[in-house]
Amino acid sequence: MKKIIPVILMLSFVFAACGGDEKAADKKDKDKYEQTKETLEETEKKNPKRFLSVDGYKRRNLIRETVVKGTITNKATVASYKDIDVEISFYSETGALLLKDHEVVYKAIAPNSSEDFKYKTYAPKGSDSVSMKIVNVKTE
Repeated sequence: MKKIIPVILMLSFVFAACGGDEKAADKKDKDKYEQTKETLEETEKKNPKRFLSVDGYKRRNLIRETVVKGTITNKATVASYKDIDVEISFYSETGALLLKDHEVVYKAIAPNSSEDFKYKTYAPKGSDSVSMKIVNVKTE
C-alpha cells in the first residue's frame, strides 16, 4: 500500500504536466511561425532584387518604333513590390552598348505573381538586341 500511493501521485503529476505543455507548445509553435514569417518579410524587403526578375523581347511596329515588351516576376512569398525601375539597354550586333534608358513600372506586384509592361522608343540605328535589369524597387 505504501508503494502504490507514491506511484499514483507520480502518475497524476505526469498526466497533469502533459496537458499544460500541449497548450504551451502550440503557443510556442505559433510564436515561432510568426517570428519566422516576420524574419522572411524583413529579408524580402531588404533584398528586393533577389526576389524580382525581368524578362522580355523587342519588336518594331508599323511606324518603326521599337516596342519592348517585358514581364516582371515577384518570387517572394510575403513581400509586395511597387514602382520598379527597369534599365533597358540596346546593343549593336557586335555587342557594343548603344543606348541605356529607364522605364519605371508603376504597378504593385503581389507575392508569387507577375506583371507585364510595354516600353516604346526609337532605338538607335544599328541596334540588334536589348537587355533589361531591375535597378531600383520600392516595397509596400
